[in-house]
Amino acid sequence: MKVLLSIKPEFAEMIFSGTKKYEFRRSVFKNPDVRTVVVYASSPVRKVIGEFEIEAIINDELAALWEQTKEYAGINEDYFFKYFSNKVYGYAIHIKNVTKYRKALCLREDFNATPPQSFMYLNAETV
Repeated sequence: MKVLLSIKPEFAEMIFSGTKKYEFRRSVFKNPDVRTVVVYASSPVRKVIGEFEIEAIINDELAALWEQTKEYAGINEDYFFKYFSNKVYGYAIHIKNVTKYRKALCLREDFNATPPQSFMYLNAETV
């Protein structure tokens, strides 16, 4: 199963260049069958630009999560802790096998969907 995540364009580019190997989330999808993330680069790009497989999803206290992921976080420590402000635990999606599409896709035309606030499940007919 696939899920579509909205990701800021600068972080999406780091994912596809291999410099960011963790995508951080305050909450994640509950379906354990999700194996692939389709990346929607949010404004100003507003396109579906690629996908990656999920190696693992780490859920831990913030200090421990930072220690495990900081080398390939793609963000600095200050940004990390501001993002997770008022949270005790956080999630890090460990990225593997990235595929950047040769041609970016339009969410409305190609997926018949609107941009998700955080994520949305994709059914087999959509992808």
